[in-house]
Amino acid sequence: MALEKVLAEKVADLVNLKYGANLSSKEIQIQKTLASFEGDLTVVIFPLLKFSKMNPIQTGQDIGDELVKSLEDVESFNVVKGFLNVVLSNDNWGSTLNAIASNVSFGLLKKSRVQNVMVEYSSPNTNKPLHLGHIRNNFLGYSVAEILKASGHNIIKTQIINDRGIHICKSMLSWQKFANGGTPESEGLKGDHLVGKYYVEFDKHYKVEMAELMDKGMSKEEAMQEAPIFKEAKAMLKKWEQGDKEVVQLWEMMNGWVYQGFESTYKAMGVDFDKLYYESNTYLLGKKVVEEGLDKGVFYKREDGSVWCDLSEEGLDEKLVLRQDGTAVYMTQDIGTAIERYKDFNINGIIYTVGNEQEYHFKVLFLILKKLGYSFYEGLYHLSYGMVELPSGKMKTREGTVVDADDLMKEMIYTASEATKEKGKLDGYSKQEIEKINETVGMAALKYYLLKVDPKKGILFNPEESIDFNGNTGPFILFNCVRTKSLLKKHGDNDYDGIVTSNVSEKEKSIIGKLNDYENIIENAALNYSPAIIANYCYDLAKDYSQFYASHNILNEEDEQIKLFRLNLTSQVGRVLEKALILLGIEVPERM
Repeated sequence: MALEKVLAEKVADLVNLKYGANLSSKEIQIQKTLASFEGDLTVVIFPLLKFSKMNPIQTGQDIGDELVKSLEDVESFNVVKGFLNVVLSNDNWGSTLNAIASNVSFGLLKKSRVQNVMVEYSSPNTNKPLHLGHIRNNFLGYSVAEILKASGHNIIKTQIINDRGIHICKSMLSWQKFANGGTPESEGLKGDHLVGKYYVEFDKHYKVEMAELMDKGMSKEEAMQEAPIFKEAKAMLKKWEQGDKEVVQLWEMMNGWVYQGFESTYKAMGVDFDKLYYESNTYLLGKKVVEEGLDKGVFYKREDGSVWCDLSEEGLDEKLVLRQDGTAVYMTQDIGTAIERYKDFNINGIIYTVGNEQEYHFKVLFLILKKLGYSFYEGLYHLSYGMVELPSGKMKTREGTVVDADDLMKEMIYTASEATKEKGKLDGYSKQEIEKINETVGMAALKYYLLKVDPKKGILFNPEESIDFNGNTGPFILFNCVRTKSLLKKHGDNDYDGIVTSNVSEKEKSIIGKLNDYENIIENAALNYSPAIIANYCYDLAKDYSQFYASHNILNEEDEQIKLFRLNLTSQVGRVLEKALILLGIEVPERM
């Protein structure tokens, strides 16, 4: 049990017994003692004064005396104003470390009531390859899924692939017109890159035709609708919806190319999925629900035949759910898909990993599901995140200036190789080993940089800064994690388990305290859907260990008891760092 929990339970018992209160341990405020005061943990006394009927100093002294008498782990205490600073015994630090070491399931929490939670992420369009925005989306969604799993929930990772619509037909029509039958093999491109190439090509021709029409006096809005190539794309979409054999075959062939490309990119990213949904299968799902909602009075029909939901009482506006021609909109599809997912997995909640530009959409979706009477709406959450930009500015897919995910990952691996080469860290390694390590370091740098920032905030991504071996970066954390493996390998024997020493330094206490707090960190990250909490914990722990390594003898320590204690500490730092990094999707090499 975490030290804070033990202390909180004991303080609650004491206050209830001595002052006739009825407090639970959760109502006792425990903090880490500030560095400027003597102590390890601090009990906030002010909320207890209404029970003790004494001043803060007297109350703190009263509780402190009882803690020293009743808890072996408490060595002494001091009271500063309304704060009781507790000094823990050295034996406590050793037993705490050993308890962590002996707990084979440390870092895997158990819930009294396990929930089925679906995490949706990626959800790309099949008219282009994945880009930098998708990278943050995938890393964030995957990491949140792993954190929730570690916190004790049953997790289903999913995505809905946007494989239909006018944008898909733009790529298909462009390929027909300009590719001369080109394939991924004949053009030497990944399938998603090939399809994306012709999406960009469509836009080039579209703009030319629009310009010609505007020169003839049309407004921009008119030209957008009347451009011949756009009208052809609309006609193709209509044929697809009618099941035209040739159009459907073309759609299946080009989507097949894209899926092969996506699979390769996901493998490089290190993410996976348990269930895939396709818009081509789900876009009509919500229409029946809308009809049912009309009967219940949740929706209403206007004179033109379109169907709407009035959310003005909830502070929003009216939302279209069926067009006047009876066709579905995205909201209709999302309503139907949410219900379908609930039926498929009996889920308690869905985490939608989608950029912050869609916040209004999800507010409306959740409200409509509530109005329709689906109780699972309470477990729906929009994991809204900020955009990623490079120093050069925003990305524009149609214009071909998008930062491609595959290219960025390759660039990160190259940047890692240059950094390790410059530092001479991989001298004497085989070519295959060097390539694997550079890949691991490059991807760790990318993932950590994107995940260490609170999801709600935007990111200005700096590739060179992310690879720094001395800053708040993935490579710095990896290096210290690998350092623990190297030290233990040099020592050889696994003879440091169960060691307790009376000589524990302040830095060692700090590290043990952080190790002991790991499961609380997981719980906090799960509650807030924030990998940043895990990421920054990793950095703090790695930084503490780096300072400890620089200031303490380990293998050269003359006192055998202290040496073994420090090896045990080293072992647990490496173990916890590796567990935490796995939650971020970061692989740890054996050496680097």
